[in-house]
Amino acid sequence: MSIQIGDRVKIKLDSKFGTNEGWHEGIVVRIDPYSEHRKFYWVKLNEEAQIILGIKQISVFNPKNIQKIEIK
Repeated sequence: MSIQIGDRVKIKLDSKFGTNEGWHEGIVVRIDPYSEHRKFYWVKLNEEAQIILGIKQISVFNPKNIQKIEIK
């Protein structure tokens, strides 16, 4: 499944984020190529995640740490 600008996603933060470790939601606002097969996904976090993390955007490089949210 490919991720595009405007997609709703959830991102996984690891243990270096301490008590904020886990999945947080947002929207992809930019995609920067890194190599032929890898990209940086810039995610504008939803309001709840912004409050918890104290940031508005975050970049995700590892594809296992970003998942598209399917709208039902």
